[in-house]
Amino acid sequence: MSSALAHYESFLVNNVSVISTLESSLRSITWILPGRFKDAELASEALSALLNVTSLYHDTLLSKVVKSDPKLRQFVSPSLHARYTRAWCERDRGYKWAARALELIKFVQLLIEMGLRRRVSSQARWRGIVLIEIIKAALRFTLLRTTRRPLLSPSVPERDFDPSVLPDNLSEASSPTLAPSSPPQSVSSTPDHLRNNRVPLPPHPLIVQPPPPTSQDPVDGYLLSKALLPTSVKAPTALLKRLAGPKDWLAETVYILRPLIYAIMLANDSGRNAKRPLITALALEFIARQLRRTPGSTATLERSEYSRRDADIVWYLLRGSIWETWTRPKLDAFAERTANMPVLSVMSAFVKDWIPLINEYHYYTAP
Repeated sequence: MSSALAHYESFLVNNVSVISTLESSLRSITWILPGRFKDAELASEALSALLNVTSLYHDTLLSKVVKSDPKLRQFVSPSLHARYTRAWCERDRGYKWAARALELIKFVQLLIEMGLRRRVSSQARWRGIVLIEIIKAALRFTLLRTTRRPLLSPSVPERDFDPSVLPDNLSEASSPTLAPSSPPQSVSSTPDHLRNNRVPLPPHPLIVQPPPPTSQDPVDGYLLSKALLPTSVKAPTALLKRLAGPKDWLAETVYILRPLIYAIMLANDSGRNAKRPLITALALEFIARQLRRTPGSTATLERSEYSRRDADIVWYLLRGSIWETWTRPKLDAFAERTANMPVLSVMSAFVKDWIPLINEYHYYTAP
């Protein structure tokens, strides 16, 4: 088994661009599968879950390869999110496994709901959804207790580079689990500068260095482009400040419990169209937003996370009574008007295929 895994890792390292392109192509297919045949949404979600789990493994392996080979680091400029989450994964084993478990549950939760919908009653399906939310809340509280900082989503490092920029056919020595298949070549006895005396030496970088960019103040602009930002010199785990007081802790607690409370109320109201769960979830959303601290101008990572949370409020347009009374009628009208138009008919068919899925499944639009 270990030998097969090592050969697969070697194949991945030496064909990273091809595998990345294949992942992207298959991911695009998952968007157009629903509505094509019976149970197409189940096949689409199974493929999507498999791709997400595989990509998580690929990202972990590629990060080890880049970390172990100094020659590849020039191709990678890690984001703040990747620096922070990777530092916590390397620092605390509990964080690493809780974060990975949380992401795996997110990948398969919709697939589990689809299976429950086909095998058990509606009441049992909602009990399964509530159980999933309880597990997710427990894992998030584990991460919160470990870091004592606001939670990031996702909680594991994302792929912080494009695999297509890496050179093809990387050496097998770059694989963290595969030993070199052949010994390194012996060093040539002839120095490089004597192999061909007809090729001139390359000019010194100081001679060919381009002048500073022209602007209103070219010197300041050039120096600012070379200056280090505060986030560049901070320790990765210090990119987010610790939660300072009860108000900060309460804000994160409300934000973590919000999906669980929403699922429990939907389960008790026997459907997702009731107004009470939606109003409660929205109220909790704004309470958490009001209680959370205001990040400073240099807290780039925290500001980015809060911006993502604010943008997620748009998903409430696809939930509960807002979806039934406002959003869905508008999408239905759009699909009917554009059904016979040459180009927009494709979008119309896409909307018609996805509207029933949003009606039937909680995790397509769940918080």
